[in-house]
Amino acid sequence: MASPLFLQCAACGEKQPYEPFKPAVCKTCESQWLEPRYDYESFKREILRGIPNRPKNMWRYQDVLPLKDPAALDLYPAGGTPLWLSQRFAPDLGLDSVYIKDERYAPTSSFKDRQAAVAVAAMNENGIREAVIASTGNAAVAYAAACARAGIKLWVFMTSLVPQEKLREAALFGAEVIRVSGNYDQTKQIAAQFAKRKNLHLDRGSNSIPARESMKTIAYEIVEGLGWRAPDWYIQAVSGGMGPLGVYSGFKEMFEMGLIHKIPKLAIIQAEGCAPMVKAFKQGREIAAPVIPDTRIIILSTGDPGESYTRLWALIQQYGGTMEAVTDLEAYNAMKKLAKSEGMAVEPATAVAFAGFEKLSKQGVIAREETVVVNCTGHTFPVEKHVLGDQWAVDVHLSKDQSPAPREGLQAALENLDERTTTVLLVDDNDDDALLIRRLLESKKNYRLFHARDGWEGLSIARQKLPDLIVSDLMMPGLDGFGFVEELKLDPRTKDIPVVVVSAKDITAGERERLNGHIEAVYQKGTLTARKFVDKVINVIEDKIESGIY
Repeated sequence: MASPLFLQCAACGEKQPYEPFKPAVCKTCESQWLEPRYDYESFKREILRGIPNRPKNMWRYQDVLPLKDPAALDLYPAGGTPLWLSQRFAPDLGLDSVYIKDERYAPTSSFKDRQAAVAVAAMNENGIREAVIASTGNAAVAYAAACARAGIKLWVFMTSLVPQEKLREAALFGAEVIRVSGNYDQTKQIAAQFAKRKNLHLDRGSNSIPARESMKTIAYEIVEGLGWRAPDWYIQAVSGGMGPLGVYSGFKEMFEMGLIHKIPKLAIIQAEGCAPMVKAFKQGREIAAPVIPDTRIIILSTGDPGESYTRLWALIQQYGGTMEAVTDLEAYNAMKKLAKSEGMAVEPATAVAFAGFEKLSKQGVIAREETVVVNCTGHTFPVEKHVLGDQWAVDVHLSKDQSPAPREGLQAALENLDERTTTVLLVDDNDDDALLIRRLLESKKNYRLFHARDGWEGLSIARQKLPDLIVSDLMMPGLDGFGFVEELKLDPRTKDIPVVVVSAKDITAGERERLNGHIEAVYQKGTLTARKFVDKVINVIEDKIESGIY
């Protein structure tokens, strides 16, 4: 069992039980920074034995991750990424002991796969089947992939300025993508309100213990890769700052277990157009003032880092280090140099870390003899639009630029979003009937509509999209409507989706009995006009919304 023995408040030292997915707030001083504590003596014994019979990935260190029984779960295989010695990029700057932690080898080519792996495993362990996340890009893609494997429905909220490849990649994995035309901080606000209105689990980023704890595995892999030695410096480009916060939990644990003799200095690198942490650090402040992002590197566009900055500031005060900003141009130049010197293609957000390393080495902040590890956080690949069709994202319009939207604008956007994220699945082998119902629904509401031509296709779409309502014909080739409804009710994921049945045939008493208890209503084609039938469908949806089921 790897579940934390308890949580300990970083501010006052008080201990309290760990409760998965409940906001971790100290019951004594109300601090929101509580650190899990594990059975370190047992884990140290495993390490000294060489950690036998463990996979060569992040689950190698499962003893210090917040799961009750990792062995009982289908664990997403993240981590275990290479640690390369820089062959030309760093030596050209006069440094010979610079290592690259290459997170491009993760399932979706990002260090966020670690976060998704632990967070989704914890969701599975606690019976969570639907979740919401706001992201600047890589986390959304990582969660979408991990949730796809786990069968968890995921709502992804991203600013529309995120590269379209990232948006399409999340959609490719089956996530419901909500594209917000506002800044990232507004996107987080919309996501939080959406989750609250629908009573869904919201991933809380650095305030989520499973998400934050996942990142410590980077520290363990680095130290083990260096022969159980700690580097002198750890460098990472950041947006919200959760990554290095988690990484340093790992370094601190190993130091406390006596496995390493020092904790590395920390270098936080930000894009100059969105560098609230760097600005506050250079002003000697322990609280960062929010900024309006003005960078093309949208993945690093968190304008308000909140308490994450204060915690990173405290780490640097205790262990040494610095914060530095680089221009977009410096990042693009570093991206080109890295490709030509190391044969590594990285995205601009990753290049920010290498541009920062280059800047610090030229300033003499990093000494030539020091051992440095740079986190190569991610890489992207294009997903062609034609693979996804034309309903892969829902747009929410808040502002034309990244300036804050007024409160009434956010409320109106949420109300519009409620309607536009309501999904109806039509299962009917008659294309003309399905098209008529679709057009009538679209003329009245902004619902998203999907069409399946038989029961088997309907089951596949229902399990992937988890629609709010299903309208199904009875007489279809392959799996007919009766079998389709029965299969829906046998699957825990789809058993509670309301179904309205419509059929051209007379329905016998025996057939009605077969459907009884499984559907909301049954209508015979011809007894209602198509327009009145659509009104009935809308009433079913709105009744469910008013009753709080959706």
